[in-house]
Amino acid sequence: MLISISDLNKSFGENEILKNINLTIEDGGRYGLIGVNGAGKSTLLNIIMGELDYDSGELYRAPGLTIGYLKQNSGLDRGSTIIREMRNVFSELLKAEDDLRRLEERMRNVGGHSSSDYKSLMAEYAKKQAWFESRDGYNIDVRIKTVLNGMGFSDKDLDTEISTLSGGEKTRLAIASLLLEEPSLLILDEPTNHLDFKTLEWLENYLVNDYKGALLIVSHDRYFLDVTVENMLELERRKLYSYKGNYSKYTVLRAERIALWQKEYEAQQLEIEKMRTYVEKNITRASTSASAKSRVKALENMEIIEKPDAEIKPIKLKFEITKEPYKDVLTASGIDISVGEPPETLRENISFSLKRGEKVALIGDNGIGKSSFLKTLLGINPHKEGEIVWGRNTTVSYYEQENLNLDPDKLAIDELWDRFPRLPEARIRGVLGSVRLSKDDVYKPVKVISGGERAKLAFCIIMLEKSNVILFDEPTNHLDLPSKEVLEQAMSEYPGTLLFVSHDRYLLNKVPTKIVEMTADGMTVYDGNFDYYKKRREWLRQREAENKPKAPEKPAPKQAGSGGHRSKEQRRAEAQRKQRISELERLIAETEERLSEIEIEMTKEEIFSDYEAMNGLTAEMQDKNECLDQYYAEWEELQE
Repeated sequence: MLISISDLNKSFGENEILKNINLTIEDGGRYGLIGVNGAGKSTLLNIIMGELDYDSGELYRAPGLTIGYLKQNSGLDRGSTIIREMRNVFSELLKAEDDLRRLEERMRNVGGHSSSDYKSLMAEYAKKQAWFESRDGYNIDVRIKTVLNGMGFSDKDLDTEISTLSGGEKTRLAIASLLLEEPSLLILDEPTNHLDFKTLEWLENYLVNDYKGALLIVSHDRYFLDVTVENMLELERRKLYSYKGNYSKYTVLRAERIALWQKEYEAQQLEIEKMRTYVEKNITRASTSASAKSRVKALENMEIIEKPDAEIKPIKLKFEITKEPYKDVLTASGIDISVGEPPETLRENISFSLKRGEKVALIGDNGIGKSSFLKTLLGINPHKEGEIVWGRNTTVSYYEQENLNLDPDKLAIDELWDRFPRLPEARIRGVLGSVRLSKDDVYKPVKVISGGERAKLAFCIIMLEKSNVILFDEPTNHLDLPSKEVLEQAMSEYPGTLLFVSHDRYLLNKVPTKIVEMTADGMTVYDGNFDYYKKRREWLRQREAENKPKAPEKPAPKQAGSGGHRSKEQRRAEAQRKQRISELERLIAETEERLSEIEIEMTKEEIFSDYEAMNGLTAEMQDKNECLDQYYAEWEELQE
């Protein structure tokens, strides 16, 4: 057990944030923490970290517990470089390595291996070397390279100063640093922001298969939570609820818990009412007074079930259409995608089509041009080449990911009403109320309401436009989890045609009938959801690898009368190849066995106290490792 919290309470003034919180974090456990904004997630994390006091209750931290915490705005040493920042993680190991080199130099200068000074130095050397090896000190650079490559820095100069990195790159570097630190509890606050699909998949695989410590993850990425966690924690109305399973399992268990809670509450209330009625009728009767008094005592001692909190009403979204378009909704042929002023060509010769009723998700690496493509289709960005044809009866609505098409100085209600001036105020306020924009919120300027509220205002516009085609650009970015689920349902039920850009893999599994991946080489179409896309892409990669042409071999002279059969020389060469493979496998096994023997010998006191013996074994180990590399390289070449 790493962390144990019992009946913990925390308030800020009269504002109660956490009430009777109970939580146990086990070594190696995987936990996801969710809750609406302001539910107290950051408060709880800061208390676990020891950065914030609590009012009452108990908090236990295991002796020697180390915690790594990736905050949403984690700071790095801006004056450092990528490689220096990563090597700083191993400062203790690097110091130990320097100490080993200094001890080796001192041992070389001590006269006589039998002297007490030499033996003392050798004992210190052996102890420090054993500690160094137990922490995999000889593989520091390999570990750094593995994690940096996985986090998307394979093409980055490692001497790049951190101050020149983008916000997303700094987030990825901060995650890399924490993975290398390997704390016993790793806390990640929204770790998937700024990560592309490739990096996300690597991080998920690393956390699931390679990371040995416990994980506590705060995230709105439901797909990430599904893959990485085994326990869900939800902060709701100051209380913490725990569910066994990932996010998808949580949604089922939560509904079951609330239904059971309501049932038990109603049953107890019915029982209480019966007991009170009995007491009122029988307390004054001599024959039944004792029985009534026992019920009074039972009522006094009864543990009352609290009334279930009224569910926070989710937003309501429904996208409708007023007319059907023709079958061919959109045809784009050989167009270019340009950005900036003057326009700079980002992609060329792009062709794309949409049919009536399709729900198409557009994915691709950051910066590949997905948002610019949508703007090009809409005529917001000009194109020099090709043709874009929208079908007859087509009407289009567009959701811009940062809602820059809203007037920041207008009041929220006016932003909607000015677009639909003929609608009565009741209708306007009703639509705003359906997304929980009501009362004073509707009289705030657009620029001061939250990102989530701006997103909901944009959804109101689309609902009233009732277009038969909607283009969404990252529609879930600013939404809480319940609102994301409502949006998914509305998109799935929409009778029109959808084209949307998203990094939300949970949504990409729920809504699209087709996924189109944009790459530097063009567009690739996958007829299915995100999981299908992953499987199909992997299959295509394997097939491409299998069909990759091998280096041509010089043909052996064809023997007369051999027809289509192999010649004796060919058969002899094949036999020699198989024989050499068997020989290499024997050499590999023998070499690996000897390396294991050397490692055992180096732990013996009579060896590690003898400098010359240790030097000899170290040299032999290096030689054997070099031979092993050569054997493996030759074996792989012959296998191919």
